Amino acid sequence: MSLVSKIRYPTYDEKCKRLTLEKDIRFAGILDEYGKLVAGGFKEGLIPLEDDKTKLHHFMEFISQISLRHELDKELGPINYLAARRDKIILLSFPFPIAKMTLLISADRCLDIEGLASHVIDVFSVEQARLAEK
Repeated sequence: MSLVSKIRYPTYDEKCKRLTLEKDIRFAGILDEYGKLVAGGFKEGLIPLEDDKTKLHHFMEFISQISLRHELDKELGPINYLAARRDKIILLSFPFPIAKMTLLISADRCLDIEGLASHVIDVFSVEQARLAEK
């Protein structure tokens, strides 16, 4: 069963799918402000490391909440992305504050976090600029 019941953001879905075509990216998905997956998903044919959908859902809710917080923006500036290097994978989240959504990326540990972050920002920057104009 797919984690996305209905694709609500086809442009985001296309960009996420393009990212998952890359060798070391396992997952690229857009979460709404409630942590629900609304576009993207796992690399086609990949068996997720997270075998429990409930745990994955709770994790997505947590990432969404953290990424969209603004308490320290005035003092430190807004969050560009959050990164976590785990034993088995790298997790990155990118807040889209205008749209109140978060991009979550899961990749193999071998990737350079800064290089991956820069690449993801390039892929999504045009779409974010378009949303800012609305």
